[in-house]
Amino acid sequence: MGYKEIRLSGSGGQGIILMGIILAEAALMSNINAIQSQSYGPEARGGASKCEVILSENEIDFPKVRKPDILLSLTQDAFNKYKIDVKSNGIVIVDSKIEVPKDVKFEVYKAPILSTVHEVLKKPMVINIVALGVLNKITHLIDNDILKKAILKRVPKGTEDLNKKAFEMGNNLL
Repeated sequence: MGYKEIRLSGSGGQGIILMGIILAEAALMSNINAIQSQSYGPEARGGASKCEVILSENEIDFPKVRKPDILLSLTQDAFNKYKIDVKSNGIVIVDSKIEVPKDVKFEVYKAPILSTVHEVLKKPMVINIVALGVLNKITHLIDNDILKKAILKRVPKGTEDLNKKAFEMGNNLL
């Protein structure tokens, strides 16, 4: 794995922060060093929001993402705002409705995250978990079983089955 800088982005209320917390916890459960930071403030509801996670097999000497290896964006606004400093050989994962210019210098994956949540699951509260499934399917950052344990540790009681289903759906979208 080496050293990975990850930026998760979307709109306030989509569970971006929880997604980062779960990813960092799963890394720690896997004996991978992890640092997670988040952006609150005026974007807490509705505007572009972000959560950043750094994963490393070695010591992490700087706690902020500078040049993301991986960017996940669930909204056009978030993509437009946060794409600028993605590494040229980085991975960008976006919802299928997001318009990505053809001349980008990173690998782009599109997945129907939002439509799956709204039309199939009919539960908008699991957007982040579906997105986490897609992210892990593409990047293979964490063992799926460990990631599921981290998800179940953090989701509200009574929603475990829904969240397991959401993760599996995300993992099978590509």
